[in-house]
Order: sequence, then C-alpha cells, then structure tokens
Amino acid sequence: MSSAVTGHPAGHRTQSPAVTWLGHATVLVELDHARLVTDPVLRRHVGPLVRITSPAPGGAAGTVDGVLLSHLHADHADLPTLRTIDRRGPLLAPAGAGEWLRARGMRDVREMVPGAALRVAGVTVEATPAVHSGRRTPLGPRAGTVGYLLQGSRSVYFAGDTDLFAEMADLRGRVDVALVPVWGWGPSVGAGHLDPQRAAAAVARIAPALAIPIHWGTLALPRPARRAGDPAVPARAFAERVHEVAPGVEVRLLAPGERLEIDRRSPRSDDAGEAGRCDGGR
Repeated sequence: MSSAVTGHPAGHRTQSPAVTWLGHATVLVELDHARLVTDPVLRRHVGPLVRITSPAPGGAAGTVDGVLLSHLHADHADLPTLRTIDRRGPLLAPAGAGEWLRARGMRDVREMVPGAALRVAGVTVEATPAVHSGRRTPLGPRAGTVGYLLQGSRSVYFAGDTDLFAEMADLRGRVDVALVPVWGWGPSVGAGHLDPQRAAAAVARIAPALAIPIHWGTLALPRPARRAGDPAVPARAFAERVHEVAPGVEVRLLAPGERLEIDRRSPRSDDAGEAGRCDGGR
C-alpha cells in the first residue's frame, strides 16, 4: 500500500489535511479549513501527574475553531489549558458536562450524545460511543463519555478514552485516520481503557487506512521508581499487533509535537489483506 501520509516538523504548514500529536490525548486536527483540538492538556503538571516528554511549545494549538472533549477526567479536561486555548468556535463535551464547564468560565459549550452531529468550520463532527467512566473525581459531576468522528475531505476518528466495544465495527468504511488510545500514565491499565492488544483489535474492527497511537508516553507519576520502563513500549507493541491482526492498516508513531500530513490522493482501503506498514521507529 502506498503511504497515506508525509511527515514534516510541527511548524510546517500546507493546505493538506494533517494531524499533530501534542501528547497524551491532545491532537490538533487540521481538516479542510477547520482546526480542531482534542482533550487539550498542555501543561507540565496535571494533578499528581508530570509531563515526562518534551513540553508542548507555547501556543502549540494556535487558534482553533473548536475543542472536542471526550470526558471530564482531569488528564483530558484540564481547566487551566482550556482557559488558555485561543478558541473561536464551540467547546464540544459529553452530556452532563455543560453546566460544570460553564460554571468555570467556559463559553459556547455544546453537549453531545453518541449519534449527534454538528458542523464546525465546514467539518461535520459526530459524537460516537465510548465505554469509560465519565465521573470527574473526587467531587465533580457524573457526565457521559464520547469519541468523535470528523468528516470532511478526509475522516478522522478520535476514540477519546474507551475500552473495546462491539459497536466500533459500525465505523468500518467511514474512517481514514484513527487516533487510538493504547495505554495511559501508570504501569498498567484497567477497565475502561485500551491496552496495545485491545487497541489493535479495535483497529481491526474499524479498518482505517492509518492508525496513530495516542494516550501513551506523556504523563507519569512524579517518582521515577514508580514508572514503567521505556514509555514507548505500548505504542510499539500496538504497531506490532496491528501488523498481525490488520495488515492492511498503516501505523505511524509520532513524537509529541510532530505533524503528519494526510495525502488527499490516498484513498481509504478496506482490504485487510493488502500489505501495510507499521512504522515503529520511535
């Protein structure tokens, strides 16, 4: 399969659709004329967690047309980061999150339930199901959890935080690029999260042209002795497993801040038997 993407430094800009992984679940998606950012967390510290990779450059997201929140956990809905984002469009959030966000100064909040869709800067943003606890601990609201499917000249699926679920197969044939969580911030992951094997199973169900692992290698506990070893191990394990169970899907591992252009000319492929490429070089 010919490559669906070309890589450039984060500062490079063209007219092509692109994604920039800014660490953890934060991805800047440039699609047609829209700039959308997911679950923005750009600080060095989030609660008890510290950023163990290079910090996101100042103003990394730039001006965005919308912010997409998958749920209210602190490592996905970081209020200090949300307050610094230069946003000229809506803040999309799961049902039950709106009142809490508005009370903390967020404007133009739109609650989304799975199946609901909204046009943002010419791109259709559809909320998709997710299987994950949405409670903002310890005293926050119990809101929902969602993923998002962005549809324009290309389609990008942001899974948010989720476990594997059967309805992921409903996305098959609709996704060019899948942004898939493959780990978290501790030495293990529990219910409501994807590990490399379950994340690869999700990719096999969805069959995108390109899968990019996210939600790994960015945040950790402050004491090094309590951290897992090489933070890139989950992402590499994901790439290897996708090569086994969905060889027609290309996998690219990005470094935080790396931007990847999506070639408009490369069609999404449903052929699971077509030779793919898993780039596990980082």
